[in-house]
Amino acid sequence: MAAGAVEIDAKRDRLVILASTLGTVFEWYDFFVYGTLATIVAAHFFPADNPTVSLLIFFASFGVGFGMRPLGAVLFGILGDKLGRKYTFLVTIALMGGATAAVGVLPTYESIGVLAPVLLVLCRVLQGLALGGEYGGAAIYVAEHAPAGKRGFYTSFIQSGVIGGFLLSLAVVLTSHLLVDKEAFAAWGWRIPFLFSLLLLAISLWIRLKLKESPVFKAMKEADELAENPLRESFNSWARVKLILVALFGIAAGLTVIWYTAQFQALYFLQNSLRIEDTAAQLILGVAAMGSLGWFILFGWLSDKIGRRKPILVGYVLFLLCAFPLFHFMAGAANPELSAAMERAPVVVTGSDCSYDPFAKKQATACGTVLDVLSKKGVAYTKVQGTPGSAPVVTIGDKPVDAGDADRLEKALAEAGYKLDKIVPTLGDSAKIVFALLMIGLFSGLTYGPVAALLVELFPARVRYTSLSVPYHIGTGYFGGFLPFISQYIVARTGDPFAGLWYPIGVVVVAALVTLIWLPETAGKELE
Repeated sequence: MAAGAVEIDAKRDRLVILASTLGTVFEWYDFFVYGTLATIVAAHFFPADNPTVSLLIFFASFGVGFGMRPLGAVLFGILGDKLGRKYTFLVTIALMGGATAAVGVLPTYESIGVLAPVLLVLCRVLQGLALGGEYGGAAIYVAEHAPAGKRGFYTSFIQSGVIGGFLLSLAVVLTSHLLVDKEAFAAWGWRIPFLFSLLLLAISLWIRLKLKESPVFKAMKEADELAENPLRESFNSWARVKLILVALFGIAAGLTVIWYTAQFQALYFLQNSLRIEDTAAQLILGVAAMGSLGWFILFGWLSDKIGRRKPILVGYVLFLLCAFPLFHFMAGAANPELSAAMERAPVVVTGSDCSYDPFAKKQATACGTVLDVLSKKGVAYTKVQGTPGSAPVVTIGDKPVDAGDADRLEKALAEAGYKLDKIVPTLGDSAKIVFALLMIGLFSGLTYGPVAALLVELFPARVRYTSLSVPYHIGTGYFGGFLPFISQYIVARTGDPFAGLWYPIGVVVVAALVTLIWLPETAGKELE
């Protein structure tokens, strides 16, 4: 069926967009709730003497769900290409909602021991499988209903659902905090946001049951042109394999790490490195996210006019040029006294063996023990190789400090201006942080806004669900899902709060080159 022949029905199209966007809201609601409550949930399911270890293990379990996405993409991609778009993403939303709600009723480590984290990881596995089929189904369903000249605009609302999921999660978490006191929230109130997903599931199912099958799939089914083996057909020629690789490394990986940097990496940077009070950091990020909502729709709409490749490439280049300056700008605005102390009195650790393992219960060397103390306090440091066999020496500015006495070290940090207590930025400083986050949101809108339409246009209808879902979810699952773990691990190992940015920058460099050299322009293409 030619794209120009798609029947325009405004009421139907609004319902299609709403149903698909709600699925994205739901998907990212789970993502943000799980990530926002990381510290609390980690303590209940992965208790450890070292909170850094507990958090890193939690992030690894977080990544497990994303690691399952490619398998879900294969499973539900095949079902979507063989049985239909509508019924497949009815199944994915039900599975995803059930698994998310289950987290809210799981017994903790204190109750059942090691079985608790096993059950949590199992929920993440089910969520990952369901999510592997959700985005592809939503993007294809909307795009196959859209007129050719509005495909980017129609599908951009799916991307805006990402922001919607974050804002909804923030509203539910903050409301839950208001319903119960701090101690009760840490003990059991954290379950409320997970259980709230049952309401989201009911609404999503009610709307999706009203939908009909996509016109493109109906036409293929009537013409008896459905693929018998969508997975094999997706990889049956070098031309198709090449497109999948381009979609993976040029599109999915690049846009994902930019978006995660704009949200989670920024959140942990504000909370941990800049010592901003958790609720204040979440509210600042929420305001920035709300302000960034329009970027996705703007650049989805614009991609119908100027093409899909141009905004994506511009977004990649701007991110590479501006990521470090914007994070340094945030550091100066968020906690000026701490930022000034880091400039005025940098912490230098000199030792003969300064290896540091964030996962170790006890460090192997004296220098590693010093780094462990600094890391737990969120203090940035640099390492200098000392003479063999020498004891570690800590210098704060020009002042040497007894490295073997943690209390004396903490006192020296305070005297040097390192205020490590949580703070709430002034309104003016908060506005500066919001501006920096809006700029990162702009880069995300440039790269993410046009993508649903581009991926749908890139692959033939017979294998579209499978061919789109596999690269997209490998990109989001592996490059994006493990970003919080990788970036925080880099920060812990190096002592540099900005070092975690090197991971997304490396991924975006590759994505920009792949997009520039191999990605074809697809805007205006008819969907056969």
